[in-house]
Amino acid sequence: MRISSLQIFNIANNGMADANKALVKTQEQLSTGVRVLTPSDDPVAATKILQLNQELASTDQFNRNIDIAENNLVQEESALRSVTNLMLRMKELTVQAGNTAVLTQTEYAALASEVDSRVGELQNLLNTQNPGGDYIFGGYQSNTPPFTGDAISGFTYNGDEGQQKIKVSPSTNISTSDSGKAIFVDIPSVENTAKARTSPNNQSVPPINVSVAQITDQKAFDEFYPEDMIVTFNADNFISPPAPNFTVTERSTGKIVAQNQPFGNGSDIEFNGVKFKISGAPASGQPATPATQNYNQTGLQTLPQDFSLTPETFSISIAGRTETLTLNGPINNTADLQTMLNDPFNGNAEALTRLGMTADSNGLRSDKGINFTINSNSALIDDTLGIDTTTGSTSTNGELSTPGDRIFIEASEKQDVLSTLVQLSEAMKTFDGTPESRDQLEQVVATTLGNLTNIETSVLNTTSELGARFNTLESTKALNQDTTLVMTEALSQLRDIDYAEAATRLSTQSLILQAAQSSFLRVSQLNLFSQL
Repeated sequence: MRISSLQIFNIANNGMADANKALVKTQEQLSTGVRVLTPSDDPVAATKILQLNQELASTDQFNRNIDIAENNLVQEESALRSVTNLMLRMKELTVQAGNTAVLTQTEYAALASEVDSRVGELQNLLNTQNPGGDYIFGGYQSNTPPFTGDAISGFTYNGDEGQQKIKVSPSTNISTSDSGKAIFVDIPSVENTAKARTSPNNQSVPPINVSVAQITDQKAFDEFYPEDMIVTFNADNFISPPAPNFTVTERSTGKIVAQNQPFGNGSDIEFNGVKFKISGAPASGQPATPATQNYNQTGLQTLPQDFSLTPETFSISIAGRTETLTLNGPINNTADLQTMLNDPFNGNAEALTRLGMTADSNGLRSDKGINFTINSNSALIDDTLGIDTTTGSTSTNGELSTPGDRIFIEASEKQDVLSTLVQLSEAMKTFDGTPESRDQLEQVVATTLGNLTNIETSVLNTTSELGARFNTLESTKALNQDTTLVMTEALSQLRDIDYAEAATRLSTQSLILQAAQSSFLRVSQLNLFSQL
C-alpha cells in the first residue's frame, strides 16, 4: 500500500493536535483545580455538580435570611424590654396615685404630666422601625405608622393582624415581626370598657376628633353593656335657636338615649356611665323636606258634606304601615276637616300619631319626609278631600333628613395600652378633692393596675415566643452549616481534580506529544529526494 506525502503530514498533524489538546486540558485542570471543565467531560457528574451548586446557593441565601431574622427579632426584643420597663414605672405611678387621702390636686397634676410624657414615649416604642424602615408592630402594613393619634383625639391602630415571615430552610418559615394589635390592643380589661371613634364617612373639614372614652360609672355602664352608642349630629334647626346638636341612640335597636342635645366644642359628653369629648366643628345634618298632600288637588273639592248618618273611611299608607281614618260628622269647610281628622274620639288622632303624620286646614303632612299614599273606595271621599283616592294618590315631594357627622362609642371587653394610660391621666387631672372625684379615681386606679398586669402578661408571652424563634434560628443555622459542609465535600469529590493523577497524566501526555513530534520528523525525511 502506497501512502502519499500529504497523508503522512495529515496523520501526523492530527496525532500531534490530539496529543496537544489532551495536554492543554490537563494543564487547565491543574491550574484551576477543577476536573469537570465542560459537561461533556462527565455528563453525570456535571448534572450533579449543577444541582449541588444550586443547593449551596439556596443554603447561602437561607443563612442571609437567618441574619435578617435575627436582627429584626433582636430589635423587637429590645423594644418589648423597653415597654416592660415603662409598664413597671406606670405601675409605680398608679400605686402612688391610689393615695387619694394624702395627695393633693397639684400632686396629681404632676403625676398626670409624667403619665402624659410616658404615653408619648410608649407610642414611639410601638412605632419602632427596623433598619429597612419597616414598622415592626404594623403587621403586613409595615410602611404605615401602626399607632397614630394623641390623648386629645384618641388613638388608632392602622396595622393589621399579620406577621411577616422569612424562609430560613426549605421547610421552615420564621415570623420576623408581630402584630401590635395582638400585643398592645386586644388586651383583656378587668372591667367592661368602651372605645370611641369617628365615622370614616364624616364630612367635616378638618375632621372632628373624639377623645378616649372614660368609664365614670361602672355600674351604669355594665347595665348598658354590651350595647354600643351612636352620636349623630342633626340639622341645626332641630333646636331653637338653631345650633349644632346631636342625638344619641343605641346602635342595635335605634332606641334614643338622648335627643337634640346642644353641642359644645370640647365639652364633656356623658351617657350610660361613659364620658368623652368631641372637638372640632362637626358637619350638621340636613333637615327632612316634609311630604304633603293638600286638599283640593283635583280642583273638584265639594263642601259642605255630612257623614253623620253614613260615616266613610279612607286609608293612609306610609313606610309599610297602613291606618284607617273615619269621617263621621258634618264638614262645612277645611277647618272642620282638620278638626275631624284630629278627633281623639273616632280614633283619627291616634292613627295619625302612629303614622307619624299631622293634618291641618291645608292638608296632610309627614314631617319626616316619608312619602305616603291615600286610598279609598268612595267617590264621596274624593269630593270631600279634593284628592283622587279611588285610584290612589301618593305624595312626591318628601325627602328624608340626612344625618351629619357620627361618633361611635363601642362597648368592649378589651382595651389598648395607650388608652389605659390616658384614662389614668384624665382621672388624675379631674381630681378636685371631692368624694365623687376620689371614688372615681380609686376605681380608675384599680382598673389600671389590673390592665397593666394584663399588658405585662401579653408582652411577656410575646417575648417568650421570640425566645423560641431564636432557638429555631440557631438550630437551623447549625443544620445549614452541616448541610453546607456535606454538600461542599460531595461537590469537591465530583468536581475537584486529583493532582497526583493529573500530574502523572500530564507527564505521560507530554511524552506522547514529544514522541509524536520526533516520529514525524523521522518519517517526513523518508522520500526519494533525500536519497539523491
